[in-house]
Amino acid sequence: YVKEGDTVSQFDSICEVQSDKASVTITSRYDGVIRKLYYEADTTAYVGKPLVDIETDSVKEGALEEDVVEAPAVSHDEHTHQEIKGQKTQATPAVRRLAMENNIKLSEVVGTGKEGRILKEDILNYLSKQTGAILPLSPTSEIMPPPPQGPPPAAKHKDTVPSMPKPAAPRPVFTGKDRTEPLKGFHKAMVKTMTAALKIPHFGYCDEVDLTELVKLRSALKSVAEHRGIKLSYMPFFIKVTRALHYVWSCYSIKTVQSCGFLNIEAAHNIGLAMDTQQGLIVPNVKNVQMLSILDIAMELVRLQTLGATGQLGAGDLTGGTFTLSNIGSIGGTYAKPVILPPEVAIGALGKIQVLPRFNARGEVMKAQIMNVSWSADHRIIDGATMCRFSNLWKSYLENPASMLMDLK
Repeated sequence: YVKEGDTVSQFDSICEVQSDKASVTITSRYDGVIRKLYYEADTTAYVGKPLVDIETDSVKEGALEEDVVEAPAVSHDEHTHQEIKGQKTQATPAVRRLAMENNIKLSEVVGTGKEGRILKEDILNYLSKQTGAILPLSPTSEIMPPPPQGPPPAAKHKDTVPSMPKPAAPRPVFTGKDRTEPLKGFHKAMVKTMTAALKIPHFGYCDEVDLTELVKLRSALKSVAEHRGIKLSYMPFFIKVTRALHYVWSCYSIKTVQSCGFLNIEAAHNIGLAMDTQQGLIVPNVKNVQMLSILDIAMELVRLQTLGATGQLGAGDLTGGTFTLSNIGSIGGTYAKPVILPPEVAIGALGKIQVLPRFNARGEVMKAQIMNVSWSADHRIIDGATMCRFSNLWKSYLENPASMLMDLK
């Protein structure tokens, strides 16, 4: 947009930069003269390198305390702009930003502040003149209605042309500011963990599970658990069944060791549970599930949830997991695409339980408690057939809770 020797004002367009995602117009930050162009049109510009050299008044006259621009003088009677050399106007950064967001050159605005300083009201007044909208100069100012006028003479009534109505509502002006915040705590750890997870080739598998019988079993045991002071949810059953399958498929207790090319098969079955807390997503795990009963797991879940809500979980609760379950259905949704928590090799996401119509063995429509489950596995370790067999057995245990007693230890 410019060449060497051109005079530019603040916010004037200098060039257009095209990246792989967007096209951005670069504007001038200063008032001055273009002295050097570092790139020709249609060439590659490097990030962090200068685009142009601009000679400003501060270079000639010494550093000034505030950025100043040459401002034109306007005759309030004629509403025309006339440039007066040597006259300087001033504006705060907030006013400059407001002008930039509305594509207004400060050199075209008359400042009404002290020593010609351009105020926010001057920008709004300039906008009202450009758009025809009536904008208040300050929050306390009011728009006075026009004085009543008498009827026009009868002789001129036929020649009167109705004027176009002006917009009643003022044009909104956005004055918000972007900000940058550092990543802290669990958010920072999540960035690191999920970046490592992107290196894992994920394999997904989804299915639905009929939990009608499990719902009945949990309802029967709920009063027993409450009598012992334990809150019994469905999650202890899901965790216990997942652990039972570890004996059938030891690959789900694997932790990968990529640097040496070996696999670590963990003896302890530490099932992790993804939790949504005020501090962010955390994944504590229930240690040694193979040694715990369903009620023991329920008590441990209550302890982890209480500590997680108050931000008091220790490193021992958050490390050492071998498999993870995400109960995303407690918030909403049916299917998901869970991301593996390295160095684990599999994860499951549980959808919400819904009452849906299904056919029974006699072909009759019945009310069923249906839950969708979504699995993700490391395809370097677990193939699709293995994942399918694992899910089928996990599903059969939950659809027939009595059958899992044969494999519980």
